[in-house]
Amino acid sequence: MASQHIFKVLFVNQGKVYEVYARKVSHGGMPGFVEVEELVFGERSTVVLDPGEERIKAEFAGVKRSFLPLHLVLRIDEVTKRGASKISQFEGNVAQFPTSLFTPPAGEPGHKS
Repeated sequence: MASQHIFKVLFVNQGKVYEVYARKVSHGGMPGFVEVEELVFGERSTVVLDPGEERIKAEFAGVKRSFLPLHLVLRIDEVTKRGASKISQFEGNVAQFPTSLFTPPAGEPGHKS
């Protein structure tokens, strides 16, 4: 039997780093976005609850699929087991890439010749 893939996705949202776990990650149908589906959280049956994970779980409650802007994704790892999802402070000296990743076709607004 094939093992199920679990992906750890780190991305920036509103000045914080989100770490979530998902079963499906792809480039999706929208250029410039990473599609994340089937988020995985800890079981509610555990005696000890992690308030950080509960907060992120509540934030993504009812979300079927998320489209993350490519420039905000820090890292995607395929892991053997799920860790705790969390939100942490963004630390570092990283700036957004200053140009557009996609050039409009010739004749469209924003195209540079």
